[in-house]
Amino acid sequence: MGDAERYIGVAERRARLASRHRLAGAARAGSPEEVAGSLVALHGTDPATVYLAVGARLADPARTVAETGRALYEDRALVRMHGMRHTVFVFPADLTAVVHASTGLAVAARERAALLKHMATAGAPDAAWLKEVEESALAALALRGQATAAELAEDEPRLREQFVYAAGKSYEGLHTVSTRLLKVLGVEGKVVRGRPLGSWTSSQFRWAVAPAHPELDPAEAQSALLRRWLTACGPATEDDLKWWTGWRVTDVRRALAAIGARPVTLDEGPGYVVDGDLGPVAGPAEPWAALLPGLDPTAMGWRQRDWYLAPELRPALFDGSGNVGPTVWWNGRVIGGWAQRPDSEVVWRLLDTQGVGRDAEAAIAAEAGRLQGWLGATRVTPRFRTPLEKELAR
Repeated sequence: MGDAERYIGVAERRARLASRHRLAGAARAGSPEEVAGSLVALHGTDPATVYLAVGARLADPARTVAETGRALYEDRALVRMHGMRHTVFVFPADLTAVVHASTGLAVAARERAALLKHMATAGAPDAAWLKEVEESALAALALRGQATAAELAEDEPRLREQFVYAAGKSYEGLHTVSTRLLKVLGVEGKVVRGRPLGSWTSSQFRWAVAPAHPELDPAEAQSALLRRWLTACGPATEDDLKWWTGWRVTDVRRALAAIGARPVTLDEGPGYVVDGDLGPVAGPAEPWAALLPGLDPTAMGWRQRDWYLAPELRPALFDGSGNVGPTVWWNGRVIGGWAQRPDSEVVWRLLDTQGVGRDAEAAIAAEAGRLQGWLGATRVTPRFRTPLEKELAR
């Protein structure tokens, strides 16, 4: 069998994950920028996930909150914006143009068309009116630097206009122009999420004008994004790639060809790595444990997860929409979950004890202490709650 068809088994995939995702002790990062750069994207739907994902991977987690806030809101080295699958992520700033061109443009076109259709159906003002309001709101936002939707509506009162969505349907609702328009502008890459209102755990936030970036060719941007992700997460199947990007299978295949991805054999079937990544990867010198948050990019990194997460564990660790909750890891596989009690104590439970001895339990307890150390009295409740997390958090 030639190198192009090399088999990569579960043990090696877990070894790659340990170092490339900054989870093994010796692989931990020195800054939030290094974490995001290694993972390509951090899930940003739940703001606390970003901080918890960074803290789990920093060599010194004590400055997680301060350093992540600096990277996001002072240096703007990290940007929270809409990306793949119409989901909010945190990206390294140098990837914003790539994400926008590879993924955002197609989604944005659909979102604007849907907004205009819903407004027209409700008898609301037309596209020309919306464009005028948009330009006025963006100018006001540029002057303010950062602002909430309510603050922008003080400068541009037409943002308060309301229209009925899906009149007569069971899901009928009253929508405000500001809510829908800012969402569209976010997908279009014109605005990004800014500082939260309150602490770093708050889900309320300000908006800011998106950093300027060049307009890239969509096909070239897709190739660039896929190369970055496959470098961090390869090997992966075509199905993994299609799911993570949200692209059509034809786009995935074109990008794979464009970057010269190399085929490999996985337990699930055919997979791919980037060119030059066919060589064997040794595991870390020491065993490792990690407590990762809900929606962590490692736990949510692949569609086919059996190689690191046993199917029988999923009912306890996922919600009804497929969102993973807080997980406990040992040497590259998920073996349990964790939560915080009302007094902020970090607690955990093992669901899979196969091959898990006292050394593993001691390492997990140390990680729980490490997490507790930088969280202190701060309590974080995941936005998407799962059965085990809710049970442990009582």
